Amino acid sequence: MTYRIRNVVVAVGLALLAMMLTLFYVTNYKRSVQRDASSVQVYVAAKDVQAGTAGTDLVKRKDMKVESVPRSAVVPGAISNPDQLGNLVLSAPLYEGEQVSLRRFDDAAAQGIRAQLKGTMRAVEVPGDPNQLLAGTLAAGDHVDLVANLRTGTDSTASTTRIVLRDLTVLTAPSDSTLSKASSDGNSTSAILAVSDTQVQRLFFVLKNGDWTLELRPVVDATDSRERLETLDTVLREGR
Repeated sequence: MTYRIRNVVVAVGLALLAMMLTLFYVTNYKRSVQRDASSVQVYVAAKDVQAGTAGTDLVKRKDMKVESVPRSAVVPGAISNPDQLGNLVLSAPLYEGEQVSLRRFDDAAAQGIRAQLKGTMRAVEVPGDPNQLLAGTLAAGDHVDLVANLRTGTDSTASTTRIVLRDLTVLTAPSDSTLSKASSDGNSTSAILAVSDTQVQRLFFVLKNGDWTLELRPVVDATDSRERLETLDTVLREGR
């Protein structure tokens, strides 16, 4: 093979290689365009949803709906199944028509107390001595009643006792460090309770005007007896 023929063969080979590479690129580009143009189903907000909403509530209230969008328009973190929101809470507002993305949610546990408050529920820190707050026994997630002893007139000896609030959720119990400090220096400790926006008025009144204590409710099958008032007369007369 002469030098000239060899150069021709090399040139033809390079041309074929270039043609094959070009054909391969064009084919892949067409496939990519077709893939991006295809429609996929995504979840979008059916209405405006405020931050702090639990992912499970979005599902229960049907605040999401399915829509088809081009694959290229799918946002990062877009959910493919509502079950992905099970333990999450919305960290920023979600607006109607916006795709539901995991990037807009935080772990519910990371939200702490805020994640446990919904609707009319409020968190109130209740200061008291270790006995009133069942310190050392009380734990977050427990349910308690508030028992109050209130004066019924100007005579400080006339008073009435009753359960004024029932089934309050304990959000934060007295910690071991706070308890030991309270025991050593005689100071009070505290617990955080979940109450409604109207229950808080009764709670605050008792804290400011009477003696009180918390009582721990059963974990399973808790029931309530008939409401009653206790005075000096009822205690001496009934004896039980």
